[in-house]
Amino acid sequence: MSLYDKNYAQNNNYANSEILGEERYAGRISSLIKQTYQLLTASLIAATAGAFVGMNFFSISSPILFLVVEIALIFGMQFATKSGSNTIALVLLFAFTFITGLSLGPILNFYIGAGAGNIVTQAFLMTAIIFGGLSVYAMNTKTDFSSWGKVLFFALLAIIVVSLLNYFFFSSPLIHIIVSAIAAFVFCGYILFDTQNIIRGNYTSPIMAAVSLYLDIFNLFISLLNILGFLNRE
Repeated sequence: MSLYDKNYAQNNNYANSEILGEERYAGRISSLIKQTYQLLTASLIAATAGAFVGMNFFSISSPILFLVVEIALIFGMQFATKSGSNTIALVLLFAFTFITGLSLGPILNFYIGAGAGNIVTQAFLMTAIIFGGLSVYAMNTKTDFSSWGKVLFFALLAIIVVSLLNYFFFSSPLIHIIVSAIAAFVFCGYILFDTQNIIRGNYTSPIMAAVSLYLDIFNLFISLLNILGFLNRE
């Protein structure tokens, strides 16, 4: 009887520790999700401030220079988070989002100056609705998007290569709009992919999780802005 009681106690302790481990894991994921969306909100505010500065006080538009700086900041964030320098990573995050907003300023000025400010509003609202809808779907669906990673990555590489070729050599509006349409679908896929990775705890840092979602939103907005601008041109 004492042996039975001992085994029962051991099994009960094992079950309790397993439940405690699951609760800790759930708490960690909940904390990661909360911090990620807090940082995402702050990042969008920093980007808005950058766009305001870009529209009112910044007239130089050099996409390649902006791209080089933004890539350097992303690598800096990755290095800082891996080395545990979260304060530096946070500074780099807000510098990155501010600069992306800064680069957006001249583009917004172009549309507003041409009397097409409604296109900017439409692109913003569409981006918000699509992001919200896809996020809710990714959080509740049983569909597994983990296999989309490689396909999305190679599609993104193709978009970057074709965009650079078009910028330097072809300057074709048709290629530009086709790439924008494909990019819109790709970043919708990334919203599903990244959101599911966040809620499953596949990100170890809320900073990198936030910057991933921010890039999805930013690039989706740019793609929709290009598409709407093309469709509404006279």
